[in-house]
Amino acid sequence: MKRLTEFDQLADPTFSQAVIDWQRSHGRHTLPWQNTTDAYRIWLSEIMLQQTQVAAVLGYYARFLERFPTVQALAEAPSEDVMAHWSGLGYYTRARNLHACAKRVAQDYGGVFPSDPALLAELPGIGRSTAAAIAAFSSGARAAILDGNVKRVFARVFGIDQYPSEKRVEDALWRRADALLPEQGIESYTQGLMDLGATLCTRSRPDCGRCPLQARCVAYATGRTAELPIRKPKKATPEKRAALLVLIDRGQVLLEQRPGTGIWGGLMSLPEVDGHLAVDVDAVSSLEVATAAAQFGTVDEVQALRPLVHVFTHYKLHIAPWQVTLAARGSATGRHLWWDLHAIGEAPLPAPVKKLLQELGTPGLFG
Repeated sequence: MKRLTEFDQLADPTFSQAVIDWQRSHGRHTLPWQNTTDAYRIWLSEIMLQQTQVAAVLGYYARFLERFPTVQALAEAPSEDVMAHWSGLGYYTRARNLHACAKRVAQDYGGVFPSDPALLAELPGIGRSTAAAIAAFSSGARAAILDGNVKRVFARVFGIDQYPSEKRVEDALWRRADALLPEQGIESYTQGLMDLGATLCTRSRPDCGRCPLQARCVAYATGRTAELPIRKPKKATPEKRAALLVLIDRGQVLLEQRPGTGIWGGLMSLPEVDGHLAVDVDAVSSLEVATAAAQFGTVDEVQALRPLVHVFTHYKLHIAPWQVTLAARGSATGRHLWWDLHAIGEAPLPAPVKKLLQELGTPGLFG
């Protein structure tokens, strides 16, 4: 008698067929990046949707395509233009990788994305799961995805009670994902897994009554949908502080180009007094602010603005903004430039900084 391999044991054509049938009848079919085999549009949507909800992506996606209709147009665009159109969407490493990827596709592949998932996965910002999704939707390649939505579906349906992103567990999930691939209908199957995780098998309040996998779901049968997937063990969120200089002169504000890597990499921002420091460091004084601002001109007045807090993936940033009025402006050279406040919405700024500057002059802003 032939001994079954792990692949044979995990394979189950009825699983993929249930997903395919459900997606074709009840899944999402009208999203702007669907019903196309254009790899550029598919790739753009997949990158934007990483760690971001569909509702937040829709407007950005449309504006991005209007400005950069082809991968060649994106590759040839200045980086500050790319960052400006990404500003507010967050996770800015994605934008830098997006631009780098476009340049690679234009240079190495003549502006045509490769159809091989392995080649796609070698491009900047494209991992194994994203490469599989792009290849499946653009060319029908038979490749497995394993994003957060799929991990959640698998963890519940198959009763996996270990943290799914732990390497050993994730490797096992990849083997299962490969074994469950259908021979036909890869596009509907791939989209179906995404749709199930996004619309029915959600983290909180899953809609099990409408799920096509309910009859085989271990979490549903054992009343553990609230427990699975197992959450990552919590760690204390580090907290940091940054004192920002809001230098105002003749209706303009001084902006600073941030380094290409690191927090807000590639964007413009406001000059900092002391960089991102731990919150237990003594608060910056008005004298320190005036001293730091003196390099940009003759300081007339220093005033504290209302502080704000911005939460990143790995830490919480307490922002202490200081408005500085200049009696005489110095010359802005290198990575500093003066920007008209009335056009601040067009600047490639991180969301909290843009919001701060747009609120200048609002009653109650001053602390």
